[in-house]
Amino acid sequence: MTQAVQLYRSHVLFLSQSFFIKDNRAELLLHAHKYDFDILFFDDVSRFVEAVAGDNGDNLYVIDLDALHNMQADMPDGRRTLMLGELLQRLPADHSYVYLQSARQGSRFLLQQRLVDSHCLAYAEKPIANDVFVDKLFNLFVQKKRGDLVRMVVLGEAGLDEDWLLQRRVEVLRHADAYTLHLRVKELQPDLVLVTDTEYRRTDAIVRVLQKNIEADPVREIALLQCRPDLALSRRALADGFDAVLAAGEPGLLEAQLLSRANKIRINKDLIGKDRATGLLNKVGLQKKAQDLIRRAAHEGCPLALGVIDIDKFKTINDTWGHYFGDIVIKRLSLTLAPQMGESDLLSRFGGEEFVMVFWNCDLEQGRRRIDALRQAFCAIPFEVAPGDLRHFSFSGGVACYPEYRSENELFLRADAMLYVAKQSGRNRICAEETGRQCALAR
Repeated sequence: MTQAVQLYRSHVLFLSQSFFIKDNRAELLLHAHKYDFDILFFDDVSRFVEAVAGDNGDNLYVIDLDALHNMQADMPDGRRTLMLGELLQRLPADHSYVYLQSARQGSRFLLQQRLVDSHCLAYAEKPIANDVFVDKLFNLFVQKKRGDLVRMVVLGEAGLDEDWLLQRRVEVLRHADAYTLHLRVKELQPDLVLVTDTEYRRTDAIVRVLQKNIEADPVREIALLQCRPDLALSRRALADGFDAVLAAGEPGLLEAQLLSRANKIRINKDLIGKDRATGLLNKVGLQKKAQDLIRRAAHEGCPLALGVIDIDKFKTINDTWGHYFGDIVIKRLSLTLAPQMGESDLLSRFGGEEFVMVFWNCDLEQGRRRIDALRQAFCAIPFEVAPGDLRHFSFSGGVACYPEYRSENELFLRADAMLYVAKQSGRNRICAEETGRQCALAR
């Protein structure tokens, strides 16, 4: 395909002399591409080490331990087998590695110990199916990207080092009244709620009120901070619905425990709220973040523009050139849209060939103009559907604005209605409510 930009966001650098997967390399690549990453294969240790050393650390580095046997390692004594210790010494120490091993190797605890003590990100046992292996690698990509802010509401005096946590992207918000905690949680939608044992003793229904709300965030954790050891209280707290009981201890220990839980929350939010093929928000992730953005807009008095776009005649694209080519069109569109999003903007692959974006501090006409510029950029991309046969594709879109429409659902329904107007008007255009009658001119 003709590509003006790199098609895949991430890469796996893979050292393996003989192809270990039970199927074949082409199938492994096909699965990886659907998850928006590519695999670069190496059968030479020196070239692999050089490639890893020159990489920025955002990718994954996979080593099949069986590659150490019968591999030319450029050893001065002419040996063709590279010892594990020699490989570990060669690997750049500022990166982490995924090790693949046989069942026999996996049964040796000392080998596992050596691997996990040698910059090990993860290890896996062969044989492993292509789709399972790729899914696990995708999860590792998610774990490596932990930048989202985690918001934590604290009920009671916890004595936390709030500056230390904020530097690690964990924001602490204090609340003093147990009887209004459920309202504060509803307003702020925090990722983590910490309740001291003193407050829990006073009002033991706190956690039940939070957990039984049908709109409760499934990723949110509610933890009890136990300042004084009390086994009976811990058991009762877990029975009431607390997700964890954390002990106050040496300075910094509680903060480290909270940071560990925050990192796991980030991973779970990404796995639940991200589209695996593009890395963009999915429906679940968009809904949560859009609601947060609307609350912020209401507080700061800023407008928002929500746009819904849909690739024109996408079924024809799939039927004519295949679903794999359709996936490439979707990826190229996501790569066209993503760089144009501001820090406070949202972008989601809402489903199939449909995308949703939310622009911060942007009125209706500004939103329509921004999406129309994206439409023109996408239309300019040439796709080589066959040797020498270049085609261009388009999308249509609709826009709605906050505060004219107050909720995420109202905004989406209005923008989606305007998308329908754009499709009915001939496609390849963006319509907003005020410009609906003239949207056919925005070609």
